[in-house]
Amino acid sequence: MKKGLLLTLALAPLLLMAQRTLLYCGKLIDPKAGQVLAEMTVIVTGNTVTGVEKGYATANAGDKVIDLKGRTVMPGLIDSHVHLEDQQSANQQLKRFTTNPADIAFQSTVYAKTTLMAGFTTVRDVGGSGVNISLRNAINRGIVIGPHVYTAGKLIASTGGHADPTNGYRDGLYTEPSFTETVVDGKDACIKAVRQMYKEGADLIKITASGGVLSLEKDGLGAQFNDEELKAIVETAKDYGMRVAAHAHGAEAIRRAIRAGVTSIEHGTFMDDEAIAMFKKYGTWYVPTIIAGRSVMDSAKKPGYFPPVITQKALMVGPIIQGTFARAYKAGVKIAFGTDAGVYAHGKNWLEFVYMTEAGMPPLEAIKCATVNAAELIGISDKAGTLEPGKWADVVAVEGDPVQDIHAMGQVRFVMKEGVVYRNDAGR
Repeated sequence: MKKGLLLTLALAPLLLMAQRTLLYCGKLIDPKAGQVLAEMTVIVTGNTVTGVEKGYATANAGDKVIDLKGRTVMPGLIDSHVHLEDQQSANQQLKRFTTNPADIAFQSTVYAKTTLMAGFTTVRDVGGSGVNISLRNAINRGIVIGPHVYTAGKLIASTGGHADPTNGYRDGLYTEPSFTETVVDGKDACIKAVRQMYKEGADLIKITASGGVLSLEKDGLGAQFNDEELKAIVETAKDYGMRVAAHAHGAEAIRRAIRAGVTSIEHGTFMDDEAIAMFKKYGTWYVPTIIAGRSVMDSAKKPGYFPPVITQKALMVGPIIQGTFARAYKAGVKIAFGTDAGVYAHGKNWLEFVYMTEAGMPPLEAIKCATVNAAELIGISDKAGTLEPGKWADVVAVEGDPVQDIHAMGQVRFVMKEGVVYRNDAGR
């Protein structure tokens, strides 16, 4: 008897792992096939999907059933462009002088949880103070609730460029090497910066290939790295198994970055026909961030919200970015969903779906951009992007049918990440 009890106790963890969760889905979106399937069951064992079946599968003894028959179910969503450390507000520049790394870390945990609860089970954090690396690690260890995070750590910029954190400072207000590690000029410095980010634990490299909107530099469009520097960054990143995301608004910066071999162009606001042709020739991904452009435009209309140098750039970029997306989509450029969360309030990522469909992309295609395409961009197609056996059990359900009304993407009612249910709102 004692032996049998000991054997049962020893096997208990294995028995627990073998228990299944059956998700009864009223509608199930298959983004790869571009289909909405009715009355399906997604079977989850441990942290992975182990089956997808037509109809509502019969539950065995010990199985857990979650009834999502009144919902539309889909793979966990992926936002390819977020900044989890912060959130835009008036007088943003003052935060640099009033917040410590610990302050950033605590607030980032709130934004991470908000993002997960909005249905985004994976994100690519494309730059901050470096605290984002620690946030990723804390989530992976189960200390903090949040999505899977793939992070660039700190952005790499040229002197005076968009991600030079000392823009607007007076002398004496910064210390080395905190800014010199990733503010670089020349081939050798670029190589060292990539290696430094690898050393600090970054998953990818993010560069500011052009000027930007929310920095205290007068030019938001001009190219900020030369060809030799860009090539050095991309080749070094490749050596270390990392992909490169390039912030780029202006056409020349876009062309240079694509020619150098970056994986993705972020924003791409002023891409021209030549740049569009290069996107297609090189297979470069485009991450549009329409909501960011519209958000900064709205904020710029509020007197005193931004410094004058930022206001004029925001008012220039905002009205153009959605039209650029429409042109790129119609031309057949590869698109992955990304929003620049943090430039607007975290948790509203879903509005990007609205803006994408307004510009002519069908709802199922937009959802594919935030699942299949985004997974491919990040390099995790074997783990995420679809609900197939062997992949993460990352599952989201919304109220309503987003194919009929894309605003349903803002009605998230169920969130599962790696088999753990983080949200399951009661039905109406």
